[in-house]
Amino acid sequence: MLYGYEFLEGRYPDLTPGSDDLPRLVRTLTALSEAPWPEHLRKKPLHTRWADFLPEHLSTGLQGRALAHTDMSPHNMLVTGAGELLLVDWALACPAPAWADAALTIPRLISAGHSPEQAEAIARDVPAYRAADPAAVTLFAFTVYAAWEDWERARPLPHRAALTDAARDWAACRTAGSALGMS
Repeated sequence: MLYGYEFLEGRYPDLTPGSDDLPRLVRTLTALSEAPWPEHLRKKPLHTRWADFLPEHLSTGLQGRALAHTDMSPHNMLVTGAGELLLVDWALACPAPAWADAALTIPRLISAGHSPEQAEAIARDVPAYRAADPAAVTLFAFTVYAAWEDWERARPLPHRAALTDAARDWAACRTAGSALGMS
């Protein structure tokens, strides 16, 4: 195992509605979604890591070979003096669908004050998310909700309740959108 560290000057991004950091976030998510997983690294893919939270026969919708960070906390992001939004703390990186990080950002945006529809609109600015199979995204929304609900129950932390609520709201929005033909 090798760990590397580099000092970076920066600040955490502001993910609230209207923030100047949102276009930076979309640029970073877009660039990340275009990066392939480095095949020489052996890590469990996302669909395997989250298998406990989804029906076994449905995990194929979450398969992918893109590089995914998977821990989209604003505390794992820095906005540099040059205006770039960088992702830090890659401990949970794994192969996943190209749209996974944009999807994982949606509950963070909801928790920061966006409605589920607004958060989805930001995610759709990422081409990989816009091109994703709506059924796979809806499955993933419910998977994220199930995982965070389980983690909140098993290992409660102060921030988990808000994220679980945001994930529940996203999943409900995906269901309502599907019923209305809007997914």
